[in-house]
Amino acid sequence: MLRPKIPTMPTPTGLVTPPAVVEPTTVTPGVPVPPSAPVAPVASTRPTVQLTPGAVLARVGAGTAVVLVVGAVLVSMLLAVAVTGASVAVCAVVLRSLVTADAKRR
Repeated sequence: MLRPKIPTMPTPTGLVTPPAVVEPTTVTPGVPVPPSAPVAPVASTRPTVQLTPGAVLARVGAGTAVVLVVGAVLVSMLLAVAVTGASVAVCAVVLRSLVTADAKRR
């Protein structure tokens, strides 16, 4: 049927490169560099964001809408889990009564 392909290793050539030899070097102390003069801060070229009262109201409205939608989704998921749990519990009670009723008849 399906057989896996096993990779083949390349055949060795017999050529081995010798390891590189590391020779120690002497360390010469450098001349310390004097600190440079402080640089003045550069003015930002980005425009500042100014919110108008209408923009603030729109953002508050959008945030409220997002919170309400997320809340509705979470509540509906919780309600779905609760309904499912209740239906499973009812099924368990019905099955238990059927099994006990069948056992009493025998």
